[in-house]
Amino acid sequence: MPLKILLTPARFYPYAGGVENYAYYLSRELVKSGHQVKIICAKEPKDSKVTNNGIKLERLDYIGKIANTNITPTLPYHILKEDFDILHTHLPTPWSADWSALVSLGKMKPLVLSYHNDIVGDGIASYIAKGYNLTALKFVLKTASKIIISHYNYFKFSPHLKDYQEKIEIIPNGVDIGRFSPGKTEAEDTIFFLSLLDEFHKYKGLDYLLESMKLVKKEIPRVKLKVGGGGRLLQYYKERAAYLGLEKNVDFAGYIPIERVPEHYRNCNLFVLPSISASQEGFGIVSLEAMACGKPIVTTDIVGTAEDIKKYNSGIVIKPMDTKGLANAIIRILQDKKEAEKMGERGRKLVEEKYTWENISKDIEDIYLDVI
Repeated sequence: MPLKILLTPARFYPYAGGVENYAYYLSRELVKSGHQVKIICAKEPKDSKVTNNGIKLERLDYIGKIANTNITPTLPYHILKEDFDILHTHLPTPWSADWSALVSLGKMKPLVLSYHNDIVGDGIASYIAKGYNLTALKFVLKTASKIIISHYNYFKFSPHLKDYQEKIEIIPNGVDIGRFSPGKTEAEDTIFFLSLLDEFHKYKGLDYLLESMKLVKKEIPRVKLKVGGGGRLLQYYKERAAYLGLEKNVDFAGYIPIERVPEHYRNCNLFVLPSISASQEGFGIVSLEAMACGKPIVTTDIVGTAEDIKKYNSGIVIKPMDTKGLANAIIRILQDKKEAEKMGERGRKLVEEKYTWENISKDIEDIYLDVI
């Protein structure tokens, strides 16, 4: 049964972010299945020229951002004028999610919500987040016909989902196993870390990774950490690395164009995702991308793939903020190249069996059909 599906992420591919990639790959698979899919989002990046694979796309001007959410004044009008069967929105980007909930309620059309992680903040932003969570968030959650989360542990971690258990569906994120695939590398003792480097992504744990590199350097003097990503905190992290005496061991690559990301995964020996906040790290798509490229993983037990990484022995899982444990895991993998290669092979097998977008889109399609 072909459906008319409207998705409202704050931004869209090729913007570098987990939600943006989620919306793109899901939409691409839904189009392949014969559905009509349209995206309404902010015009960021402003000069995008990507091929949208049959996805209809409308990018709106925005006047600024609040809590990393683009404020698009004309969004309500553009959603209202659309004819759709299903409206699929996302959190933690409240502006687009709030208006989507209002329109779906007004049009009496089902709303599906992908709840990627909680809305939190520091300083004054924390009070704004608390105010939102006590008011508008409850409205969105109540309005949604179904709430998709990426793994069961997130239901345990989030204080906001406990009253909506009957609506919750657990569907993991996916990875494009054609684009992200193994390849030859000339790298030696090279670690890769990828994230936006701003205050909203400090939960990715780069501070702790840099601290651990001091200990790794003692055992492996020539070790190299390549940090991918740009943002307002890039200079802060450069200064932090210099303070720790890591100028020769840390390479800040800056923003990496999306088409070049796979080659950076391939050209490393180990990928590290040391996330520290369970309320903010909804899944950790980058861990899937790295495993799809045949790389072993070091991550923390709050990341959505952690249980499968342990089950498949495709890396090492540690506790958040454990600098010494992080360093020991990195050293162990870099010093045992045969086991590292086996971990990479097992990680590739894992994503092929469980995390392809083709299979995940079918599960989400079943949710759509269930609520219309």
